[in-house]
Amino acid sequence: QVQLVESGGGLVQAGGSLRLSCVASGDIFKVKSMGWYRQAPGKQRERVASIPDSGATNYAASVKGRFSISGDNAKNTWSLQMNSLKPDDTGVYFCHADLIYADLTAGTHFRDDFWGQGTQVTVSS
Repeated sequence: QVQLVESGGGLVQAGGSLRLSCVASGDIFKVKSMGWYRQAPGKQRERVASIPDSGATNYAASVKGRFSISGDNAKNTWSLQMNSLKPDDTGVYFCHADLIYADLTAGTHFRDDFWGQGTQVTVSS
């Protein structure tokens, strides 16, 4: 079965930087799209950055110019470089992928989406 694992979160002061990583494992055939999401306490989960099937990159207005998303679909690994961090960036960050994978038990391919377990990012003032 496909699994996504995030890493790289931590505690930093305002103005600092962090790099988050996401690694997918399993019998993956093709990644259709992927993205980074975050959720602050008491708020809904929001999309921070994404890479659709076209290959273009999308960013939330609040992080443009500060965050950068990149990935290597062949290696099934992606990252989110976060610079000039602000206290409002605090939250749990999740990796998400829409992909086609091989189900060896069923002997065929399926398309589904998967979430990582999340990694905590805390920015102090």
